[in-house]
Amino acid sequence: MQNLVRTPKNLGHAIRQARREKNWTQAELATRSGVWQETISKAEAGKGGTKLDTVFALLAALDVEIMVEKRSKGMSSEFDGIFE
Repeated sequence: MQNLVRTPKNLGHAIRQARREKNWTQAELATRSGVWQETISKAEAGKGGTKLDTVFALLAALDVEIMVEKRSKGMSSEFDGIFE
């Protein structure tokens, strides 16, 4: 699994995808991470304001990590015809 994360919504999608790949419910992830299920729901929905400690607890429980790279620049040709 590899995801480009630039927004809280992207991060939430990545967390949800990792959880689903393990066939876990939010309640199971809550038990394994020590994070409230309600907080997981908000994080997966891309709500801003999730603490970094919480994000790292979720990532550790899911056995995934963040890799920081220089931001890529999309080529304009990649977006040609996107709204046609």
